[in-house]
Amino acid sequence: MTRRSTGKRIAIGAAAVVVCVGTFAAGVGVAGAADEKKVGKDEIAALFDGWNDALQTGDPQKVADRYAKDAVLLPTVSNKVRSDRAGIVDYFEHFLENKPAGKKIETHVNVLDGNSAIDAGVYEFALTDHDTGEKRTVRARYTYEYEKRGGEWLIVNHHSSAMPEG
Repeated sequence: MTRRSTGKRIAIGAAAVVVCVGTFAAGVGVAGAADEKKVGKDEIAALFDGWNDALQTGDPQKVADRYAKDAVLLPTVSNKVRSDRAGIVDYFEHFLENKPAGKKIETHVNVLDGNSAIDAGVYEFALTDHDTGEKRTVRARYTYEYEKRGGEWLIVNHHSSAMPEG
């Protein structure tokens, strides 16, 4: 092998490596940009407003539409874990009888990536007893875990527990 042919082979090999690495880097950059679209904390915090608006319709099906098919709900005023749509609808059929109106008191949002986030804090509900008309307020701790599925933010885990007496 001559010095000249060795040099050509090295140059061709180096060019191939540059092209391959460049193509790989470009592909990663494009995929990374699509997967990691910036999600703002305000966007996640506002998901509660959509959920609360669904409560205001009085339709438990519309509230349940905010949850993923495999969501888990640990509700505020029930000791029963709800882990399927039927259970979530059942809970809201009863909860909505009290005409709940939710309001966040304190919120902490963690955006985990472009497709998942957690919103945790304290909220309160103004409730009206459907039998007596008596009004009361329930303050509770909450955690919503959201995932973006099929382009839509859905609740995958929702835990809510009344504040301990103190």
